[in-house]
Amino acid sequence: MPLGALNLAGFRDDTAENIYENRRRFLRLFEGEWALAAGWQEHGTRVRVVRDEQAARGPMDEHGETVYCDALVTNVPHVMVGVKTADCVPILIGDRRGGAVAAVHAGWRGTLSSIVTRALDQMHREYDTRAEDVRAAIGPSARACCYEVGAEVIEAFKARTAYADEILTPTRQGHALIDLQRANYNQLIAAGVPPERIHIGPLCTMCRTDLFFSYRREKSQHGRVGRLMSVIGKAGK
Repeated sequence: MPLGALNLAGFRDDTAENIYENRRRFLRLFEGEWALAAGWQEHGTRVRVVRDEQAARGPMDEHGETVYCDALVTNVPHVMVGVKTADCVPILIGDRRGGAVAAVHAGWRGTLSSIVTRALDQMHREYDTRAEDVRAAIGPSARACCYEVGAEVIEAFKARTAYADEILTPTRQGHALIDLQRANYNQLIAAGVPPERIHIGPLCTMCRTDLFFSYRREKSQHGRVGRLMSVIGKAGK
């Protein structure tokens, strides 16, 4: 992980002091005062609701965020919700009608458990968000050009999804390339989000380590990997 790379998480590979300073610098890029809410991601299905600015600002310690979740939703002005990635899929959702937002972390486990659909469901319960009113951005991640998985993942997707053949490309015995961006796109479509309101970042984190952190490429080479952060927030009063 090069110096000056603006690592915004990766507490196991960088000091909390460096990460928090990077976050302060990051937030200064935005007009006005913003609070940043995140979570300690565990490839699960927990969705955190951020109800006020005070909740957004903590709790944290030297190990990072101490609230466990893989998606966050809010409608509080000047609160950004964010997820950290270094190959997993970041998904940002905004409700143009009600103003609610969500940030979702979807690795293969989260994708298999439909974490993006769970976030949409939570937005509906909390803020009456309707799928047809949202716009979603699926960010850069390890794409089907590079991300190879083994039999455990292949079998899980074939057993639990109807689109496994669409997202899996066999390579060698017991292995396949997987397209998690497409899998999450399919889940958003199935939830009722209009296709024209879903945007997919065309870049692969494993191909473009000059631009992005990649756990699969960099961990074995350098021993340390930073994290990207994808954020979304509601401006206004």
